[in-house]
Amino acid sequence: MSGPALGTTIRPATPHDVAAITVLLAGALDGDPVIQWLLPDPTERVTVLHRLLAVDVDHAIETGTVDVTLNLSAVAVWRRHDPEAPRWPLGDHHLTTFAGTAAHRLATLNSAIDSYRSWAPHHWLSWLAVHSAYQRQGLAGELLRRHHPVVDGTGWPVYTVVTTEAARDMLSQQGYHAAMPLNLPSGPKLWPLSRRARPVRPTAACRHC
Repeated sequence: MSGPALGTTIRPATPHDVAAITVLLAGALDGDPVIQWLLPDPTERVTVLHRLLAVDVDHAIETGTVDVTLNLSAVAVWRRHDPEAPRWPLGDHHLTTFAGTAAHRLATLNSAIDSYRSWAPHHWLSWLAVHSAYQRQGLAGELLRRHHPVVDGTGWPVYTVVTTEAARDMLSQQGYHAAMPLNLPSGPKLWPLSRRARPVRPTAACRHC
C-alpha cells in the first residue's frame, strides 16, 4: 500500500511561513485574469502582489486561520467576520502605499467583493492555492475539509469570491453554492460562492438510561 502523497500533512502556519506563503500565492496569482486586470504591467505585478500578500498573510496568521501543507505546497487563508471584532487596520493611505498605481482598481475590486459579502457573522475564505506541481493531489479539498468542522462548530456560513470558473466548479464540488457573477468595469468576472452553516446537533438524551 502506498503512503500519503507528499505534502498532504497539514499544519497551522506561523509568522516564519509568511515569506514562503507569499511566494506561493504570488506564483498562483500571476496568470490570474483578475490580477492581470488589476496589475497589467508584469514587473509592477510582482512587486505589488508581494507587498499586499505579505501584509495580508501576516495579519491572517495573527487574527484568522492559515493552514499549510507540511512542504508549503498549498495554503488556505481563513478569516472570521464578527461585527463586534476589531476591524482590519489598513485604510486608504495604506492601500495607496502598498498598491501604488493599482490603488484605484484595488478599491473597485474591494467594492465589488463587499457588494456580495454579508455583514452578518460569517467565515471568509480569503485564499486557497496549490503549487502547480501538486495540482493533481487533491490538496485544495483536503485544506477545505480540515477547516469545515471548525466552521460548522460556530454555525456560521462561509463566503468567498473566486476569479476563475475552474475554482468556482471545484468549490461547488465541496458543497459551495455559486451566485450570479460580479462584473468588474472593463474587466473579467468574479464568482461569489457561499456554504451554508452546518451546525453539529447534540445527540438526543436516552429516555430509558
